[in-house]
Amino acid sequence: MNSLILRATTRLLLPLFLLFSLFLLFRGHDSPGGGFVGGLMAAAAVSLYALAFDVDAARRLLRIDSRSLVGLGLLAACGSGVLGPVMGRPFMTGVWISIPVAETRVYLGTPLLFDTGVYLAVVGVIATIVLPLVEEK
Repeated sequence: MNSLILRATTRLLLPLFLLFSLFLLFRGHDSPGGGFVGGLMAAAAVSLYALAFDVDAARRLLRIDSRSLVGLGLLAACGSGVLGPVMGRPFMTGVWISIPVAETRVYLGTPLLFDTGVYLAVVGVIATIVLPLVEEK
């Protein structure tokens, strides 16, 4: 597609879409959202970028092969479940660490790792499906 308006709008909206997808990812622990919905939002942003520019530009935006993203996401999601048995707890048990930041503490746990894995897997799967469809032959 060769539309100046679409390209200009995509340049403005892409950072907002990606930031919103990260918001959905991090919000998913306590409220609706999470890795799946955030991944769909990020994949929509990449798909829009592919439509506005071209598939090669979208692949450069991802910086990693979409199939590798799927594998990395599955590895992160499965790895989050394995940490429980390593610590003597059941599979998929939440494991938390506390990190001091300024005058407060930030708690990070395996649910965030699991959601991040789902996020990466969803972006990879959607990109693997959509990008070849957008290619002009």
